[in-house]
Amino acid sequence: MDTMSAIASLSNAYENPNVFKATQPVENDQNGFQKVFQSALDMLNETSDLQNKAESAEIQFALGLSNNTHDLQVAQQKANIALQYTIAVRDKAIDAYKEIMNMSL
Repeated sequence: MDTMSAIASLSNAYENPNVFKATQPVENDQNGFQKVFQSALDMLNETSDLQNKAESAEIQFALGLSNNTHDLQVAQQKANIALQYTIAVRDKAIDAYKEIMNMSL
């Protein structure tokens, strides 16, 4: 989906407020939360794997087993971006939790 069609679909959803109403029964919310939680765990595992690969590349470079600085930089950058993304998702989840806790019934 290109950017213009994504913007158009968001615009259509904004114009029709019924789009945001839940149409599924509450029982499916447990399944939805499970999918989100599993996705978060997968993201953490992937970030950990990228951090381990970057550390391995650093060790190989330091020991002289590898002299390719390009591969080292790529591994470090991938690990850094994954960590930044994970932290951003964590911060948003904490903000959402705080907002939910501050709601009054």
